[in-house]
Amino acid sequence: KVQPENSKLSDLDGETRQTVEKMMFDQRQKAMGLPSSDEMKKQEMLKKFMDSHPEMDFSNAKIN
Repeated sequence: KVQPENSKLSDLDGETRQTVEKMMFDQRQKAMGLPSSDEMKKQEMLKKFMDSHPEMDFSNAKIN
């Protein structure tokens, strides 16, 4: 049986650490029934688009 060494986030290089922290955040969000970081980003982009186009009617749009 292989026993991996314990490691800390501080042991990782910057890019790997960011990826692991994002995965941990998304896992916590999912456990609480909240949107992941990617879903939050998509919601923010959609909100900005809708705010910048008040002439468009989104009231009947099905967005998932």
